[in-house]
Amino acid sequence: MPDAVRQPFGTHLRNRYLFASDVLLFAASVILAFAIRFEGFEWGPEHSLSAVVYLLASLPVKILTLWTSGLYRRLWRYAGLLELERLILASAISGFAGLVIGAVVLPFTGLTDMRVPLSVLFLDGLFTGVFAALPRLAVRSYGRRGQRRRLNDARRALIVGAGAAGELIVKELLAHPQLGLNPIGFVDDDVSKHGHRMHDRLVLGSLSGIPELVTQYDIEEVIIAIPRASGQVVRQVVRAALEVGVNTRTIPALSDILAGRVAVASLRQVEIQDLLRREPIQTDLEQVRVLATGETVLVTGAGGSIGSELCRQLARLEPAQILMLGHGENSIFDVLAELNERFPNVTVVPLIADVRDRERVRQIFQRYRPYAVFHAAAHKHVPLMEGNLAEAVTNNVLGTRNVAELSAELGVERLVMISTDKAVRPTNVMGATKRLAEQIVQEVAQTHGRNFVAVRFGNVLGSRGSVVPTFLRQIAAGGPVTITHPEMRRYFMTIPEAVQLVLQAGAIGRGGEVFVLNMGEPVKILDLATDLIRLSGLEVGEDIEIRFTGTRPGEKLYEELFFDSESAMPTGHPKVLRAKNGVLPIGLSTGVDLLVEGARGGWADDRLRSLLARLVPDFHPVAATSEETAEAVETASA
Repeated sequence: MPDAVRQPFGTHLRNRYLFASDVLLFAASVILAFAIRFEGFEWGPEHSLSAVVYLLASLPVKILTLWTSGLYRRLWRYAGLLELERLILASAISGFAGLVIGAVVLPFTGLTDMRVPLSVLFLDGLFTGVFAALPRLAVRSYGRRGQRRRLNDARRALIVGAGAAGELIVKELLAHPQLGLNPIGFVDDDVSKHGHRMHDRLVLGSLSGIPELVTQYDIEEVIIAIPRASGQVVRQVVRAALEVGVNTRTIPALSDILAGRVAVASLRQVEIQDLLRREPIQTDLEQVRVLATGETVLVTGAGGSIGSELCRQLARLEPAQILMLGHGENSIFDVLAELNERFPNVTVVPLIADVRDRERVRQIFQRYRPYAVFHAAAHKHVPLMEGNLAEAVTNNVLGTRNVAELSAELGVERLVMISTDKAVRPTNVMGATKRLAEQIVQEVAQTHGRNFVAVRFGNVLGSRGSVVPTFLRQIAAGGPVTITHPEMRRYFMTIPEAVQLVLQAGAIGRGGEVFVLNMGEPVKILDLATDLIRLSGLEVGEDIEIRFTGTRPGEKLYEELFFDSESAMPTGHPKVLRAKNGVLPIGLSTGVDLLVEGARGGWADDRLRSLLARLVPDFHPVAATSEETAEAVETASA
């Protein structure tokens, strides 16, 4: 048997009382079987001898069968289906062994003058199974009584999702009453499940009925047990629960549970990522390994939100070394300490440098000869760049040109530049400079025949300065939560999603392309703010005010992912789209030279904007007065 352990008999008996009861009850089984067969205890000398010999021969075999089946090494208080299956199997084997002993072995060896009657053997096998099960079921029942008593004092929970994850969470909660949650029932939109039971818990209805069920069954907590639920479904559940004043929690992803990274019972509060989530992106690790495994990889902007996550995920691919290039020493120091602790076998080289310093970047490339480059260094805050146009040009444009041209010159095989959806028909300086950076990467890729590509992001949840941390800070301060316009919408992605897109693009790119994540529908910022306030246990208007401040310079209500001149094409990855950049403007290199010269030479912002618009024909700048710019900067820094 699989659970047999080659140790002395009895060494690991979990319950000596079960062993004793089996010996007594199995002996009684033989006596009872003979008594029923002969309608009493007067059997005659021949049958009495058969009964004694059969009992002495079959009893050790039965006990040994249960032992080798692992039935004395089980915690019957927590027994489940697996234990029941083993019990049935062991009982069947014991019954068959008794049949062979009584009908064949004993008469063949001459230990008895006749075989044991078949009716006795049948009854003995039946009683053996019953007598093996009854004490164990009694232990299980007693244990469940104690669990039920503790569950009665626990918080009453409603499970959303009567599927595999729901079954796992209910089983865990029932087995561990100390978790303090008593699953009362399920809700599920699959009508065929309604009225059925799982772990003796009824599927009570659909998700739309949550408010009524919470009231009817005195529910104190709602648990979302649908790891792959869309953001729309999660929002529906959270809002329904909040309407009746009930807290909502969710379970970890099934992949994390099965991989052992978290326990089934590791329930957590619903977070804003859950409300926006889509089908999770799955990276083809074998494809991505060609970027890094055994190679030297360089990440610019390595201290930032995207750059640091790139370093973490690259470290998992076992590169020869990771070059962390950044301008801010404190952020580089922090990421370096983390990587050295988490990935002690990966060589990480911190490089304090500015991508605008071409000679410094050249020295780094010449010394380390990276195989792949991930260019994440950039200025990204729209209102700040409106008031610091020259900085946007030198960092986003000049820095990208330095990295791209030196990569081509010094043998870099793959380069991925981080761009933004704001580069599509830009209305602000940040978007226009990133669009120009895309064009630079395309030109270098075409000129040198290199696999250099760009990746367009939506808003990245949790990145420094992004909307969610800003809203959370405002909520913690008691409000108000400031939104520029009630119809403002944005595409969102998480930091891990963004980084996986970068890695996948680097693996499947052929040069000069732009890759975009299929992020679903854009999210209304007002809905985002409302959900965050409610998840914080507060109410809009009563506890926290939402204040509309007006659109900021260069800001538009809707973002786009592609230009009209770009045709989005599918890739081998279901969530990644590919597009070829539009036609490059004539004299791009000369125009960039002039723009950089003007930025370094102190040209007026209007003049720089005019030149930027000639290089990026789709750029339609919205001029801002000094007062508007100052107000925008002050709001962004608040």
